[in-house]
Amino acid sequence: MITKLIDAYCQFISYLIAAALAVMVVLVFGNVFMRYAFDSGFIISEELSRWLFVWLTFLGAVVAVRDNGHLGTDMLVGKLGPTGKKICMGLSLLLMLFCLGLLFKGSYEQTLINWETTSAVMEVSMSYFYATGMVFSALSAPILLGNLWRLLSGQIDDEHLLLMQESEEAPHADNGPAH
Repeated sequence: MITKLIDAYCQFISYLIAAALAVMVVLVFGNVFMRYAFDSGFIISEELSRWLFVWLTFLGAVVAVRDNGHLGTDMLVGKLGPTGKKICMGLSLLLMLFCLGLLFKGSYEQTLINWETTSAVMEVSMSYFYATGMVFSALSAPILLGNLWRLLSGQIDDEHLLLMQESEEAPHADNGPAH
């Protein structure tokens, strides 16, 4: 049930990311065209594109958390046995949850501080800009808590005890160097 809910909101986030990217492309391309063709531009283009980029980044990070898509290294953990990997995964999940708590708290404080402050061009409260950290934390926490529950309840097999991806450029042991 929870997994389906998380999958659904990650799918929705993917659609939001695609829409934000499309709007950014239209804004930036339109602004460049307007500057060269008519020696004018959209005043709102740069600021809105910057805001969309920040939101796109934080929302994309939520999807990457679900997919274990963040880069990392398993130089040490890869050499451990299943018990060592489980301990490291548990510690990693707890540390990530702690960091999410810190990020949420800091973003919340910045949101409150900037509630009355408006952006230069759009004249929208800057609190919406700083709320990205709260949204990221709130959407990522259930994913990490679900992973922690699956680990503690023994639902994760030994092959899935790493919470990251190796770089796509890194050589793979089974098929030689990546091209």
